Amino acid sequence: MNKIHVKTGDTVLVISGDDKGKEGKVLAVSPKESKVIVEGLNMVTKHVKPRKMGDKGGLVQAEAAMYASKVMLVCPKCKKATRVAHAKDKNGNTVRLCKHCGKTF
Repeated sequence: MNKIHVKTGDTVLVISGDDKGKEGKVLAVSPKESKVIVEGLNMVTKHVKPRKMGDKGGLVQAEAAMYASKVMLVCPKCKKATRVAHAKDKNGNTVRLCKHCGKTF
């Protein structure tokens, strides 16, 4: 299993690709594939078939997965894109730190 530097609910900045420079919230993380799904970014068009009577088919816009290496975590305190540092707190738990301001998140 691969470790990923972001978690579900984090705000991230896209650092490469078509959506470079845009921010969004992480909806899902797939450590096995090293991919994340970010809200409102990397949109694709899906052809959806109606499954039940009354359902509509057609074209649907949906977020596609992107590699986790293409996103950078945004610190909620200083609002800067940052790499993640890890440290132990006084209780012995591992916490994530901002490389810019040093605050935990």
